[in-house]
Amino acid sequence: MEGSDINARIAQRVRDLRNTRGYTLDALASRCGVSRSMISSIERAASSPTATVLERIAAGLDVSLASLFDGELAGAPVEPLVRASRQAEWRDPDTGYTRRLLTPPNWRSPLKLVEVVVPAGARVAYESVERETTVHQQIWVLQGQIDIVVGNERHSLGKGDCLAMTLNQHLVFSNLSTSPARYLVAVTDASS
Repeated sequence: MEGSDINARIAQRVRDLRNTRGYTLDALASRCGVSRSMISSIERAASSPTATVLERIAAGLDVSLASLFDGELAGAPVEPLVRASRQAEWRDPDTGYTRRLLTPPNWRSPLKLVEVVVPAGARVAYESVERETTVHQQIWVLQGQIDIVVGNERHSLGKGDCLAMTLNQHLVFSNLSTSPARYLVAVTDASS
C-alpha cells in the first residue's frame, strides 16, 4: 500500500475513532498532548506523522498504535485472509522504521499482528501515555537484534527471543547493530 493510501487510511481511522468517542479536536489534543492543528492535519491526510505522534494519538483514543492502521476499507468484504500485497505498510518519516499490519482489514478481533523492521542505528521512543484500558503486547524477534527499554528495565533481544509487556510505561526500541532488525508484534486491543 502506497504512502498516500496509508496516510488516508490513518486519517479516516483517527477521525472515525475520535467521532465515535465524541471527542472534539480540542478534547483529543488535551487527552494526548498533540496539538489540535497536528491532529487536524493528520485527519486530512495532509501530513505524514511520526510514530511517536501516532502512539500519543492512539493512547488518547484508548487504542493500540496497530489499530490506527486497521481502518475499514470502503467496500472491502470482511474476510479472514489478506494477501501480502494488500497488507498496509507504513514508514516512520523520522527513523525509517516500517510497520506492516498482517491482520486482515475489517477483521473484528482484539488481536492484531504487525511486522516491524527497524533499520540499523535507528531508535524509536514512546512516552508513557495513560490509557483507560490495558493494551498487552509481545515482541518476537525474527531477524537481527533489538534493545527494548520498558520503563527502567532494558532487554536485549536476539533472533527467537520474545518479550511480553503492557503499554503503560515509557518504551524505547533501539537497533544498535549494523543490520536491520525484524520482529513480529502481537497486540491485544479490546477497545478497538
